[in-house]
Amino acid sequence: MKINWGTGIIIAFVAFISFILFFVIRMTTSHNANHDLVTEEYYKAELGFQKEIDAEQNAINAFEQIQIKKEPNGLMVIFPESYDNTEVSGIVSLYRPSNKRLDFNLPINLSESHLLIPNDKLLEGRWDIKVTWNHLGKEFLHKESITF
Repeated sequence: MKINWGTGIIIAFVAFISFILFFVIRMTTSHNANHDLVTEEYYKAELGFQKEIDAEQNAINAFEQIQIKKEPNGLMVIFPESYDNTEVSGIVSLYRPSNKRLDFNLPINLSESHLLIPNDKLLEGRWDIKVTWNHLGKEFLHKESITF
């Protein structure tokens, strides 16, 4: 049987579409592929985004900035000396882009003007750090990425 050029083009299109659909279906149903979102409730987090922008702007406009430094015994989050330590509350969130099981949060309870995150909690690699704190009724936010 002789196949003309029109039939050949149709066969090529059907073969190509079948090839693409095979990989799409395989990747969406595969349990080996990791389809994690950055946050589980993405849309709910999106609604609070303006609050984050305002808190980040408050931190930028503050008289003194917080500092995040690598120390031999861990990661030091240093708050300005002008802050009353009893008036500071918040959370330090450490996010590991490569593995969400390593993510953790630490509450901010200051007895001095700094908070130490020990080395045993921090594996080598990239960490995204998000410090949210409240001082005298005003919200602040500082974001930074650090690689160990």
